[in-house]
Amino acid sequence: MANNKVGIITMGCPKNMVDSEKLGAALQHNGFDVEHENQEADIVIVNTCGFINDAKEESINEILSQIERKRENADLKIIVTGCLSERYRDQLLSEIPEVAALFGVHDYDKVVELLAGSNLKTDERILATPSHYAYLKISEGCNRNCSFCAIPLIRGKHISVDMDLLINEARQLANNGVKELIVIAQDTVSYGLDLYGERRIVPLLRKLSKIDGIEWIRLMYTYPAGFADELIDEIASNPKIVKYIDIPLQHISTPILQSMKRGVDSGETEKLILKIRERIPGVAIRSTFIVGYPGETSSQFFELFDFIKKMKFERFGVFAYSPEEDTAAFELPDDVPHRTKMKRMSDLLRVHEEFSVARNEKLIGCEVMTVVDYFDVEDKVFIGRTTADAPEIDNIVRFLPSSEKQILPGMILKVKAISAGLFDLECEIL
Repeated sequence: MANNKVGIITMGCPKNMVDSEKLGAALQHNGFDVEHENQEADIVIVNTCGFINDAKEESINEILSQIERKRENADLKIIVTGCLSERYRDQLLSEIPEVAALFGVHDYDKVVELLAGSNLKTDERILATPSHYAYLKISEGCNRNCSFCAIPLIRGKHISVDMDLLINEARQLANNGVKELIVIAQDTVSYGLDLYGERRIVPLLRKLSKIDGIEWIRLMYTYPAGFADELIDEIASNPKIVKYIDIPLQHISTPILQSMKRGVDSGETEKLILKIRERIPGVAIRSTFIVGYPGETSSQFFELFDFIKKMKFERFGVFAYSPEEDTAAFELPDDVPHRTKMKRMSDLLRVHEEFSVARNEKLIGCEVMTVVDYFDVEDKVFIGRTTADAPEIDNIVRFLPSSEKQILPGMILKVKAISAGLFDLECEIL
């Protein structure tokens, strides 16, 4: 095979990354030399994101960057797959003829068939993450009807992966050195509804926690509607599940939540967060919020502002609303000015920074458990995370190498915080 080097460039969320990892393993199984993020490969596959405008632009810019490379190397083959090409296939085909092929989110087998002429299947993955942590995607698609979200239009209805297959996949990851398993889906709390007629996220977590080698289990993308008491109790009592909950709330104003079709109101949302805090001591809650949703008034924004300050979320992100074609909210007037959206987003992010600094300063002198992610060659320090921090999106821990102990990525160590930054802790090894 003359041109067998494949670079897979993944845009967007960890769910996309898992798709890329499985695609990479299938291509390698068919004789290709696969490397994630390889910009010098003979064949480049851009796995795109189409969630919001910023993500679309980032994906398009990556495609254009590869087309620029093709002008210098006519033999370069560019393949586009993922959410953006699922949603805008015809438009992309007409506007970027330099691309060899476009495939949607369920067409990864077709990518292999195009390149290899066959499709020898494999259950393996080529991890794009460091070898000690990996994402476990437990379902595809979503049955929620959130008015602002195009994911069900792109990825389809909620389809759970058979529990036995997930356990086998997790066991294989553990055998390959994975210690932290990050459970993801578009809606993790609904796992099993379609297969078993009931939510089975708790039985799944229990089985995952029994796998030798898995030391941390982190649950992401939980949905407030349907977040059961049983799940709260399992997180509280299971020593392998880190006390960290990712629960995108989006807003707190009841009229906004109703227009968003979130299935909960202000009172139910606040009650759930208070219950989680009461029953899981020391829990770190991460959330995301949307500002500038159609019709959001100043008083509704300040209701959100006050709610965030009251609940003191350990981690949160903020998005400015962007209208998505074919969603229910797209029919509503986008009546909050862009400048107002940016101001509201800035106000909330400033609160986040204040929380983060205060929380980090309180940790000075305390001992924290940290997983080592990598060694920063430039700064000559190790970079790690606490149980309150998911990779790429949350805070980090820095500490110097030890003269008494060999430190390797994947180790879980006890460190002591000696100084605090905005989103990081300087620590020393105990």
